[in-house]
Amino acid sequence: MKKFAIIEIGSNNTKTHIYEDEKLIFEDNTTIEFKKNYNKMQKIAENDLNKLFSVIKKSSSYTENIHIYGCSIFRNISANELNNINLKIKEKYNVEIEVVSQEAEAQYTALGCYSNIKYDGNICIFIGGGGSTELIFVNDGRIISQKYYGFGVVDITQMFSSLKDDIPKCTFDEVYDYIDKLIGNINIQADILILAGGDHLYWYNNAGYKLLENSLYKSENQKYMITKKMSDEYDKDALISSLNQVRKKSDNPLWFDGSRAMKVTTNLIANKIKAKYIIPTKINMEDGLKRKIMP
Repeated sequence: MKKFAIIEIGSNNTKTHIYEDEKLIFEDNTTIEFKKNYNKMQKIAENDLNKLFSVIKKSSSYTENIHIYGCSIFRNISANELNNINLKIKEKYNVEIEVVSQEAEAQYTALGCYSNIKYDGNICIFIGGGGSTELIFVNDGRIISQKYYGFGVVDITQMFSSLKDDIPKCTFDEVYDYIDKLIGNINIQADILILAGGDHLYWYNNAGYKLLENSLYKSENQKYMITKKMSDEYDKDALISSLNQVRKKSDNPLWFDGSRAMKVTTNLIANKIKAKYIIPTKINMEDGLKRKIMP
């Protein structure tokens, strides 16, 4: 029996998955605002590192075989700062952070989405994070186009800080137009937009929005879908309804700071590619990485 842990450190959320062979035996999502605090201090905050140490310590209670991957913000820090952080982690837990390129992060995540599905047509896989955004277009299990952007929900939320408030002062259209300028033209269309890179189901479930059963194809990790019409209704409602009421229903209220920026971004992408259906998932980079780690 091979037991191993994958810790994926994002700009805003750190995801932990622990496997025994192919079986997932533990998962967790911890909000650690690395990018937000780095922008303030111009270095990785000590308090954020301590939160990461707690995540690693919890994983070490399951297994010593821990693999840690740094995304977005860790691609931007200096080699010297990364080395000093790794020295601390190695001293405590005998592991180090491996920094993953934006391209590799996107491709691992996309692999977790398309490797076991069959659909006759273009699919766009949206990979959204705190500090980066990627689009991978797939047809018949083959990547046909890729787009990479150097912004994420943390950047958008810093531009429109009231998105974190109970009712924001900014409008859906104001945020939409701003993101539109960042995205630019997309000269490819897809019937389906898969939302990956984080727990998109967490938003819909806590907000109480109805989801449909995925009738387009069968996948254990992609059980639900919404139509484009439903998406438009839900996404616009998110900017005029109470965010505090959604937070109260959750076990991680801080997670919702970037939720509205994410919904406007995915709505914009769905419009640009003329998607008919949106598939919200919990799929992230570890779903592809586990194939690399498993024998």
